[in-house]
Amino acid sequence: MFRLLLASLALVGTCLTASAQEAALQTILQEHRATIAESSRKTIGPAIDAIAASGLPQAQRMLETWAAKDMWMRKSDGLFFAGRKGEGRTYVLTDFDTGATVGSFASSELAQLKPNSGIRAMIGTALVRFQLSDPDRGKRLSALDSIQRAPEAALLPPLRASIEAEPDAEIKMRKQRLERLLTIGYDTDPRARVQAIDDMSAGLGLDLRAALNPLLVTSRHVAPALPDEANIAAVLEPGREGLSVVDAYDLLVARDLAPPRVSRDDIRNALAAHIVGGRVGDVPVAQLDTDAARAQAYAALARAGAVPALVTQADMAAAVAGHVFFDAYVEPSRAVTEAAQQALDRIDLKVGMNQTLDLALDAVSLASIYFLAAIGLAITFGVMGVINMAHGEFIMMGAYTGYVVQQVIPDHTLSIIVAIPMAFAVTFAAGVAMERLVIRWLYARPLETLLATFGISIALQQLAKNIFGTQARPLTAPGWLDGAWVLNDVVSISYIRIAIFALALIFLALFLYIAKRTRLGLEMRAVTQNPRMAGSMGINPGRVNMLTFGLGSGIAGIAGVAIGLFAKVTSDLGSDYIVQSFMTVVVGGVGNIWGALAGAGMIGFLQKGIEWMNPSNTLAAQTYMIVFIIIFIQFRPRGIIALKGRAAGD
Repeated sequence: MFRLLLASLALVGTCLTASAQEAALQTILQEHRATIAESSRKTIGPAIDAIAASGLPQAQRMLETWAAKDMWMRKSDGLFFAGRKGEGRTYVLTDFDTGATVGSFASSELAQLKPNSGIRAMIGTALVRFQLSDPDRGKRLSALDSIQRAPEAALLPPLRASIEAEPDAEIKMRKQRLERLLTIGYDTDPRARVQAIDDMSAGLGLDLRAALNPLLVTSRHVAPALPDEANIAAVLEPGREGLSVVDAYDLLVARDLAPPRVSRDDIRNALAAHIVGGRVGDVPVAQLDTDAARAQAYAALARAGAVPALVTQADMAAAVAGHVFFDAYVEPSRAVTEAAQQALDRIDLKVGMNQTLDLALDAVSLASIYFLAAIGLAITFGVMGVINMAHGEFIMMGAYTGYVVQQVIPDHTLSIIVAIPMAFAVTFAAGVAMERLVIRWLYARPLETLLATFGISIALQQLAKNIFGTQARPLTAPGWLDGAWVLNDVVSISYIRIAIFALALIFLALFLYIAKRTRLGLEMRAVTQNPRMAGSMGINPGRVNMLTFGLGSGIAGIAGVAIGLFAKVTSDLGSDYIVQSFMTVVVGGVGNIWGALAGAGMIGFLQKGIEWMNPSNTLAAQTYMIVFIIIFIQFRPRGIIALKGRAAGD
C-alpha cells in the first residue's frame, strides 16, 4: 500500500513537471505579448532572444511558424498558437507547448502575426542556434551559411556546442573553421582570439582576411597627451604623414577644442549684415573689392565683438602644437591587433607568391595556345618559306569541323574524340589542295604568295559566313572539362586550359617523333637545310612541300578544335591568332620546333606580364608587346633558336 502511494505521488509530480515545462514557451510569449503583437523591428529583439535562449525543443517550431506567418493570437486571452486554414473563414489552432489542437476559431476572433523582412531575418538568425544540431543535414548547412552571411557573438556558444556531436566529417570541419573565425571576431578572451589567429594564419581564405581586416580598423583622435589605455596604431605629426595642419585644426574644431575657421563666404555674409551708413567698420562699401579690404573690415568688426575673430595660420599652428594627434585601433586589445597584423603580413606575402604562380600558370596556358596555333605555321614557313596568311582560316575550319561533328554526335566526349582526327583530315586536304593549286606556282615569290594567301583568307572567311552565318557557334567541352583546378583562393586554372597544355605537349612529342624517326621527317629536315642538295639526293622537294603544307594545315585544324572549346567559333576566329602565330615563329626561329616552343613561351609570358602591369587596357598591352618584339628582332633577326645550316639553301 505504501509503495502504491509513493508511485502515485511520483506520477503526479512527473505530470506537474511536464505541465510546467509544456507551458514554459507560452509563458515566455505572454511576457513579451505586447512586443510580439506590435511586431516592430526596433523592439522585437528581446522577445526573439528570450525564445531562442529558452532552450525548449518547441521553440524552434514556434519560430519557424512565426517566420512563415502562420502564428495567430487569440484576441480573447492573448495566447499564441500555430494556425492552419480550416473550413470557411475559420482557422484550426495548435498549442506550441503540447502540440494539441485547441479548436477551430473564426478569423474575426484571431489576429495574424505577419513579421516583416527585418523581423524574419532576426528570426532566421535565432533559428540558427537550433538548426546547428538539427538531424536534417541540409538545415545544418543552411545554418552555417546564415552564420557566414551574418556572424554574431551570440552564435559562437551554440556553434561550439554543436561541433563535438556533429556526425558529418565535412560539416564538422566547416563548423571548426567557422568557430575559429567567430572566435577571432567575437570571443571575449583576448588570448583565445590570439590563439585562433595563430591557428588560422597559415591559410589564404578570403573569409580569414575578412575576419582579420576589421581588427585593424583605426579611427583618428586628438588629445592633450597620449592616453595610456588607447591601442595606438600611429602617432601623427601635423604637416607630415598625410595630416596637414589645416586638417589637424579642423579635427580640433570637430572636438570643440578650437574655434572654427572663418571662410570667405562667412566674411562676405558678416560684412553684408553689418553695413551701416555705407560703411563696414571704418571701410567704405565701395572699397570692399579685394580680400585684403574685406579682411580689414572684418577685423574691425571682430575687435568690436560683433563677429568671431579670424583664425590665422599662426593661431592654427599654435593650437595644433598643443595637442597630440594619433590613430587608434577600434579593437582595444593590443595583443589581438599585433597578432592580426602579423598574420595579415604573412598572408600578404603568400598571396603575392601565389598571384605570381597564378600569373605564371596563365602565361603557360596562353603559351600552349599560341604554340598549338603556330606549330603548323612553323612547319610550313620553316620548310617552304611560304608566308601563309590563310593559316588562321585553317584554325577556323578546324573549329567549325568540331561544331559540325557535335551536331551529328551529341555526346560531347565522343564528339571531341571524333572531331580531332576529322579536323586534321579536313584541313590536311584543304592544305594540300591549296599547295597544289596555288602555292606551288609561287615559290621564291614571297610578295605574290602573301597576296594570294591573303585573298584565300578573305574568301574562306566569306565562305564560312555563307555556310554558318555570322552568329557565334557553340563548341561545347565535355562535362569532365568543366570547372577549374583550384589550389587555393588565389591560384586556379581551368581544366580546358590544362587539356590544351597537355595537347600541346602531345603534339610536340608527335612532331619530334615525325622529324626524328620517320622518312618524311628526314626529308623535311633535308629540304629545310638545303633544298637543292636534297633534290640531288633523290628527294622530291615538291612532294615534301605538299605533305609538309598538309601536315601544318592539319595541325592548325586540331588547334582550332582546342581553341574553339573556350573561344567563340566565328568566321573571324583565325584572325585573332594569325598575328601571334607569325610572331611566335619569327621570334622563336624559323623552321625549328624548339624555337616555336620558345617563342610561344616568350610571347605568352610577355603578354601576361604586360597585361598585369596595365590590366585596364589590353589593346595597349598588345601594342607594347609588338613593339618589344620588333626591338627584339632588331638584335636577333633569326630568332631565339636559328637553324645554322639554312643559309646554305638561300
